[in-house]
Amino acid sequence: MGAGGRDFHVFNTVFRDNPGYEVVAFTAAQIPGIEWRRYPPSLAGHRYPDGIPIYPERLFPEIVRDQAVDEIVLAYSDLTYEELGHLLSIALSTGASFRIIGPRETMIPSYKPVVAVTAVKTGAGKSSLSRALVREIKSRQLAPVVVRHPMAYGDLEARKLILIMTPEDLTKYPLTIEEREEFEPYLDLETPLLAGIDYGLIVREAERLGDVIIWDGGNNDWPFIKPDLWIVVADALRPGMEASTFPGEVNVRMAEIAVITKAREAGEENVKRVRENLLRLNPRLEIAIADLEVSVDRPELVEGKKVVVVEDSPTVTHGGTPYAAGYVAARQLGAEIVDPRPYAVGVIREMYQRYPHMGPVVPSTGYTREQLRSLEETLNRVPADTVVIASPARIEEMIRIDKPVARVSYEIRVVEGPTPRDMVDRLLERHPVPEA
Repeated sequence: MGAGGRDFHVFNTVFRDNPGYEVVAFTAAQIPGIEWRRYPPSLAGHRYPDGIPIYPERLFPEIVRDQAVDEIVLAYSDLTYEELGHLLSIALSTGASFRIIGPRETMIPSYKPVVAVTAVKTGAGKSSLSRALVREIKSRQLAPVVVRHPMAYGDLEARKLILIMTPEDLTKYPLTIEEREEFEPYLDLETPLLAGIDYGLIVREAERLGDVIIWDGGNNDWPFIKPDLWIVVADALRPGMEASTFPGEVNVRMAEIAVITKAREAGEENVKRVRENLLRLNPRLEIAIADLEVSVDRPELVEGKKVVVVEDSPTVTHGGTPYAAGYVAARQLGAEIVDPRPYAVGVIREMYQRYPHMGPVVPSTGYTREQLRSLEETLNRVPADTVVIASPARIEEMIRIDKPVARVSYEIRVVEGPTPRDMVDRLLERHPVPEA
């Protein structure tokens, strides 16, 4: 059971060459349009000459019955415990056993220093911390390389190993908005980024390209690479997630440093609650407090204007937050935020129905051409003066928007506790960079 990421990694590391098992299917959830495909033979290995089918998650009880399945393996992240409990009960009610493969069996070791940036929940601010670590490593005349959680959309064979080093690399792959959101910021930092499906290959390539590996984890998953320093990021705007999400709590219990983000906006009481929750779960944690500082490239298009806000999709969909940096920036500049929901079409309208917690913002959902058309039509239908885009991806280059665009960026600033410099110091003291 997966969502086009950890499921394939667990198969590759535990089951692909294991004669004790026959994997009869993957199921897909969370991401629209990733089911009704086949994990290709070139990735599935010699034991699966026809590949492995991928079905919608809702069909897994039927698959268990029809294929006489003995064991169901859960392999995806960003679940609340309520969601996890329902999946567990449905699985056990089929009569099959239920299993989760742990970190020891799935984390790949590296001889290079590895820092893992994980989270309690999607949208907490992992990548802003990863970018700060990149800058700190580069300031020491070392070469960082970033490894991202997989986003296995579209042609799986073309995503065996994705390497982004130049803007031209973005055109080598049929990338979704969600992938570009994670990849493009590192182009600005002139830092190689790797992602894909086969993390055995990816780790070897990361070792070749860089002195230090940064695992910029996806969702709230635990690392695919064994870290020398494990950091977890918690969102002060969503207190309680620390102890109510899977596998967010796993990260809290295994991390060494926790960074509580969005402190200024959330307020002292929320920061206190998050700190207490973190330390209750892991008393050994060192706590850093940080703000995510937002900025707008063309504030004159936002101040006093009617705007429609685009936020990165995972944060405001299965990440569970009603809004993110774009909404905050527009509000700070005194804009009138137009509610886009009455104007939504296609998959954007479906997202509002599927995720009723979402506020008056547009999710940047764009996994397929049809979904990009829905995003384009929705934005063009909204009666606003400006489109405020907080997605790191340059969406305006992928669709035709009939309004001016203002872009929002955000960076982390630690105000208390271990800083990115302290974190890199600790990493390199523990695991010095190997000589060439």
